[in-house]
Order: sequence, then structure tokens, then C-alpha cells
Amino acid sequence: MQTSLPTASAVPLEAEAADLIRQAAALIFDVDGTLAETEELHRLAFNHAFSRHGLGWEWDRAVYKDLLRVTGGKERMRAYHARQLIARPLTDEDIAELHRIKTAHYAGLIETGCCSLRPGVAELLAAAKARGQRLAIATTTSHGNIDALLSQTLGTRWAKDFDAIVAGDDIRHKKPAPDVYLEVLARLRLDASDCVAIEDSANGLIAASRANIPVLITRSMFFRDDDFSDARVVLEDLSGLG
Repeated sequence: MQTSLPTASAVPLEAEAADLIRQAAALIFDVDGTLAETEELHRLAFNHAFSRHGLGWEWDRAVYKDLLRVTGGKERMRAYHARQLIARPLTDEDIAELHRIKTAHYAGLIETGCCSLRPGVAELLAAAKARGQRLAIATTTSHGNIDALLSQTLGTRWAKDFDAIVAGDDIRHKKPAPDVYLEVLARLRLDASDCVAIEDSANGLIAASRANIPVLITRSMFFRDDDFSDARVVLEDLSGLG
């Protein structure tokens, strides 16, 4: 009777991921798509701002998925505006006002409780804290967006559990530049090899890799087809890693 050889499965990948995480002095988390599936709420908030501003723009999921290659909300709007062959000029003040409206609407959506943490995130954060590991955030989103999400999902005192919180407002160049990760390392006073970055996108992977930080990928809604060949481990979510 012929027996088949064991096939690759999620089990050894999860074991490899667990080992990678346990050996780290610090875990550095991206936010949008990694901690929670927030990108659809961002898309809706952008469209709300466009409607309020009378632009006539409507980003469907396909358009938004393409625009996510551009990191940063203001940068994304500028990139889309540049693609329009005929479009009224948008000043810096226009972009700032659009972003203000969008951010406020996003926070309102989050406050409804419609967006929870992704599977395994809360357990991993709790386990890392219990082990004495340090926690950090490295993201291109704003401090306001981080606080809106994590105040709702982790409680209003969430920030006390993180030793470094670096957002897009804090650095000159956003992902895929390594700036946000280099700033986190400087604040933690740790070497890159002592940390693990947890990301969901190719831009995030590139940014962390350029800072020489090993990367664990958790696939998300808009980025699941990105090239993650340079990641140490690629998982569907963080379940079972706590």
C-alpha cells in the first residue's frame, strides 16, 4: 500500500512564526490591514470627503486597491488628481480640508464599533506583554487614525502598552522608505535583528526589509496578492501565535 508524503500546511508555518516572535525583543506592528481590516472604512471615508467637497470622485474597490500603492492619504489624493486629464486645480488647502473631512468621518465609522481587531491580534499583544516583550507601531497613517482604532478596540489607555508609536506625521518619507522603521529602532534603542515587523503589504515589507528587520506577513483584504517572497513567514492571520 502506497503512502503519500506529508504536504506543506499552515502548521509548520505557524510554528516558524511562533519561534520568530518568541525570540524577538520587540514586535513592531503596522496598523491598517495588519491590526484590523480598516482599508474599506478608509475608502468610504475618502468618498464621503469627495462628496462633501463637490469633486464628483468615487473610488471603487478596484481603484482604491490600485491607489493603495501610494502611501499616505494626502499623497493618494494628489496621485489620483494627477491622473485626471481634466480636473479643477486642488490647492494644498483643498487637500488638507479633504483629509480633515475624511479623517473625521473615518473616526465616526470606527466609533460605531464596526471594525474589530483581526484574528489573533489581541491574544498576541497580551502574550507579548506577558513575556516582557516590547511593543511598537510603525505606520503611514496618522496619530489620529491610530488612536481612533485602538481606543475603540483596546481601550482608551492602549498607548501605555507601546514603547514607540511612529506614524506618517513623524517622518519625512513614508513606506516603502525605511524611515518609519528606522525611527522606531532609534526610539527602542534596539538592533534590527532584535525585532520582528508584522505587516500586510509589499510596501510595508520593503520598508522593514530596508531597515534590516525580519518580517512576518499577515495577508489582508487589499494586499493579499502582493509579492511577499522576501518575508520570513507569510500567514493568513495571526491566530494561534499568542
